[in-house]
Amino acid sequence: MATDGPALAELLLQRLERAGGGGLGSLEAAAALGLEHQHVTVPVLHSSPVCSPQVIEAEQRSSKRWELTPEGKEIVQEGSHEARVFDSIPAEGLPQSELMKLPSGKVGFSKAMSNKWVRLDKNADGGPRVFRAVESVQDSVREKLQLVQQGEAESLEEKDRNELKKRKLLMEVIIKTYWIRKGSAFSTTVTKQETDLTPEMLASGSWRDLKFKAYNFEALGIMPESGHLHPLLKVRTQFRQIFLEMGFTEMPTNNFIESSFWNFDALFQPQQHPARDQHDTFFLQDPAEATDFPMDYLKRVKKIHSQGGYGSQGYKYDWKLEEARKNILRTHTTAVSARMLYRLAQQKFTPAKYFSIDRVFRNETLDATHLAEFHQIEGVVADYGLTLGDLMGTLREFFTKLGISQLRFKPAYNPYTEPSMEVFSYHRGLQKWVEVGNSGIFRPEMLLPMGLPEGVSVIAWGLSLERPTMIKYGINNIRELVGHKVNLQMVYDGPLCRLDS
Repeated sequence: MATDGPALAELLLQRLERAGGGGLGSLEAAAALGLEHQHVTVPVLHSSPVCSPQVIEAEQRSSKRWELTPEGKEIVQEGSHEARVFDSIPAEGLPQSELMKLPSGKVGFSKAMSNKWVRLDKNADGGPRVFRAVESVQDSVREKLQLVQQGEAESLEEKDRNELKKRKLLMEVIIKTYWIRKGSAFSTTVTKQETDLTPEMLASGSWRDLKFKAYNFEALGIMPESGHLHPLLKVRTQFRQIFLEMGFTEMPTNNFIESSFWNFDALFQPQQHPARDQHDTFFLQDPAEATDFPMDYLKRVKKIHSQGGYGSQGYKYDWKLEEARKNILRTHTTAVSARMLYRLAQQKFTPAKYFSIDRVFRNETLDATHLAEFHQIEGVVADYGLTLGDLMGTLREFFTKLGISQLRFKPAYNPYTEPSMEVFSYHRGLQKWVEVGNSGIFRPEMLLPMGLPEGVSVIAWGLSLERPTMIKYGINNIRELVGHKVNLQMVYDGPLCRLDS
């Protein structure tokens, strides 16, 4: 039988004409034409002129039916695994090791033991041995699958169907069909509708005798090829907008390479601190050391570390310049905050609010939630007389704009902030409190050597960019967000992210 588009379409139209005004099912039509169902639905209803609502109307319908899996079909032919195991055991029994080598051995033995068809004698001569526990068995699994094969699945109890489905012998299949009716311009012949009005048609006047496809004014145009923002950039834009709305100024963060002085020493972090170890920090080989420092400030930092000052006893160790000169990939953007606060101290002090969102680098073990580089979001406020209450109030305002209203604060330790607090939020999806950031008030041992006035306090907080992005986009593995495993289609299809929705 010819199955090309126009010929098949005309056969379908003729079958619909004989069916009368009630309509025709696509399964019935396929059976009558001796074709598979998809040969009717795909070329005729989806890609042929007859799919026009003026010729025919097609209403999609769905139904469910039970079908055997390949393993289920095998059982209908040869019997269930447990029955085959039972049949393979002779009267004198069979060593368990040999039984397990049979094609149905492992599954069949387990099921046969559950059915109490067989017994295991662990103390038999030559090792564990399996014996028949009953004279004969009824292979009910095979009988149930035979009913399904005969189209009588509904005669089985629901628990039986669920058990067979659990054993992957039975599967529920959704069948999508169409109910086809005559349209307002029904015809048993297929006429190709013109889609273009050409100059030749106008010149000859032939357009008057042609049928044109109706123009669909509701159709959307083809999206032009263009670049797309990565989910991280979309969420970054939202965070940046929140900071700008709160009156913050963005800090320059384009120096990924930083000296240990600005990354650690200026933050009152001792040179023997574990965070400086090669297991946490990437050190550079070329150039291995930095040379340009504000020497007066460097001397004050050395003194506060080794001797103390400003009411602090310091760390009392031999501070070394060569350790401070080591170049590294910055481990946090707080190094940029230190540079900005030092610059602020060199001029007549005025209150300031800074923020930054950029990459930092740590020698982490790679897993589903950690990479060797990630983005840090940081906010810094410098003013006279700021207290812990100001920090908590600012944090509540900041996180409220993110759509996070339930906050808790827990005391913590940071080398350069005192007091310090971890910030927790209640996650409705996980139904538990999760850490969303860290915060604190910069220590006087960090601020006063910079030259900031004694009455000035600096509050700060930080969080990652990757964690909220993964939560918002439902990503469980960070390697699906950054790196060679990223699905570009996810980048194209990902909507703009609104953090407060």
